[in-house]
Amino acid sequence: MSKNILVVDDSDVTRRITRLFLEMQIGFEVCGEAVDGVDAIEKAKELKPDLILLDLAMPRMNGIEAASVIKGMMPQVSIVLFTMYKEEVGNALPSAVGIDAVLSKVDGGWKLLKDVQTLLHGT
Repeated sequence: MSKNILVVDDSDVTRRITRLFLEMQIGFEVCGEAVDGVDAIEKAKELKPDLILLDLAMPRMNGIEAASVIKGMMPQVSIVLFTMYKEEVGNALPSAVGIDAVLSKVDGGWKLLKDVQTLLHGT
């Protein structure tokens, strides 16, 4: 059974590349995309993903704020903060709002894939 992932990033290119990469993997399906935190909250309510891949720096509402709202509504959903600002954000604040992992976009897709597999399949 495929696990559904919501990809949230304000960059069209990043969303498209991430979607293509994840959909090439067995067991994952990207159920939707969102362009910012406000859109992420609405799509999460509608699509009920198993995991949300969330950018940090976005217009209208950033990833930390969106994660806090989403975890309040859907505590079972896994959230990965996928950002260029991993060092700046640290782990304390993301952990406090319920983010399960913080990954650097610089680390690339294979690190992302490993963490997503761990969160969704326990492997």
